Amino acid sequence: MATKITNQKLSKSSRAWMREHLDDPFVKKAQKEGYRARAAYKLLEIQEKHKVIKPGMTVVDLGAAPGSWSQIAGKLVGNKGLVIASDILMMDTLPDVTFLQGDFREQEIFEKLLNILNGRTVDLVISDMAPNTSGNRAVDQPRQIYLCELALDFANKVLGPNGQMVVKVFQGTGFDEFRKMMVDSFDVLKTAKPEASRARSKEVFLIGQGRKKALQLG
Repeated sequence: MATKITNQKLSKSSRAWMREHLDDPFVKKAQKEGYRARAAYKLLEIQEKHKVIKPGMTVVDLGAAPGSWSQIAGKLVGNKGLVIASDILMMDTLPDVTFLQGDFREQEIFEKLLNILNGRTVDLVISDMAPNTSGNRAVDQPRQIYLCELALDFANKVLGPNGQMVVKVFQGTGFDEFRKMMVDSFDVLKTAKPEASRARSKEVFLIGQGRKKALQLG
């Protein structure tokens, strides 16, 4: 009997989420304008205000699937730019994007990334990654901060002079410590809460500009 009640509650919760999702104006807008996810409008607003992507840039999108951020980056960097999208999940191809499937922490995948770069310096690392949530904030928050730390560690390895990073972070335990890590890594740190972020969401985006100590690739 207890199991039935739990399943009913989950079913009701799922139905409520689906109704909210389908009624979401950014979901409808994304479908109309051909973006793969509503998250596209978060990056578009960041781009409008902070101009993080410019023609000719080399951009790496971590945790890229389903690809809405890569869609935007690919269009903005143009023919002379390069966008590498990386995810452990498969992602449908995009015309202006090179997809690399695998875990960016693994040496094999990192070496494949270097081969794709072929000597180019990375100008921007973007990350909209989030863990699969359990509903337990005490568990989910550390997981998300850990992903942010991994993304920053990756950025520190590949960004060239004056490189930038845009990373999604959940406010809560570990946020201040991670923000300090970003301060230590970049000359300028900005915070954004795009309109497309749901009001109840704890997510914010940290924008690091001016990589302090660019490292050599390889």
